[in-house]
Amino acid sequence: MAYHTARTRAGLVQASHGDSDRDDRVSIDLAGLRRLEAQARQIRFLPRQPARSVLNGRHASRLRGRGLDFAELREYLPSDDVRTIDWKVTARTGQPHVRIFTEERDRPTLLVVDQRMSMFFGSVHNTKAVTAAECAALAAFRVVDQGDRIGGIVFGDAVIADIRPARSRRALTAFLTALSDANALLYANAPVVAPMPLNRVLQAVARIARRDHLILVFSDFDEIDETTHRLVSGLARHNDLILALVSDPYADLLPPDLRIVVSDGVLQTEIDTGDRRVHRRLQDMAKGRLSEILGWQRQLGIPVLPLSAAKDSVVQMRQLMGLPGGRS
Repeated sequence: MAYHTARTRAGLVQASHGDSDRDDRVSIDLAGLRRLEAQARQIRFLPRQPARSVLNGRHASRLRGRGLDFAELREYLPSDDVRTIDWKVTARTGQPHVRIFTEERDRPTLLVVDQRMSMFFGSVHNTKAVTAAECAALAAFRVVDQGDRIGGIVFGDAVIADIRPARSRRALTAFLTALSDANALLYANAPVVAPMPLNRVLQAVARIARRDHLILVFSDFDEIDETTHRLVSGLARHNDLILALVSDPYADLLPPDLRIVVSDGVLQTEIDTGDRRVHRRLQDMAKGRLSEILGWQRQLGIPVLPLSAAKDSVVQMRQLMGLPGGRS
């Protein structure tokens, strides 16, 4: 049985579904997501970024931002940029003319959030699912505040919610509700279903975001392959794509003396990381996924936000964006 598709009872788990003593680090509801709005200030997903932001051009490809709308054609003035001269009109009229463009009022943003069972794990602070939901909510609040259209795809192993981009608080509420609903389906004794393929979700993203969208994918990127690479490449070619890779230090740095029982809900087995071969395979698997995603950053120029379930979501988002108060 493959370790990366198994459910583990270690880390943060709920005692029972619907427990009145719900822990926000394990599951997050709509009220908890809404409380993040006041803390989302200053986070931006526009081309001009703080110097220390991972989205700055020195670290990754620059965000193209909103497109341009043609506004007018007029005669050239000494203060105009010569690069705006329309040479065809200039040749036809005998007088230099320039094309004036204005920035589009908004652009559609699609937030893609993984709430599969592989995300229901956490060893220090949050489950990966909660970290993904909180960071996606922070992004959603800022996108709406920027005046851009907000939409999203929220998916679990058995559900997928599609919120088409719209410039309204109703679309924001629909997205946050879909997040909390999907997160509520994650609990220790949840029914066993086949994992939702990430490639199926990315295909749905491609159908919605054909071009000129801002797309943020919050996931642990479990089960990726060459098809995933092709889909990601296609999305990045016509859109601004940001990958938010959610990880947990327990999976990245497995203790060498751990005995743990993992289960798919029907079968279970014990894994002994004291066995050097087992420990090496698990370490290689975790590091291999990280290496592959970072490889996409180098090959395709896609910014990667490394998110850790071991850290406070607000603190690390501010830190990644190069903002004050981003130190834990």
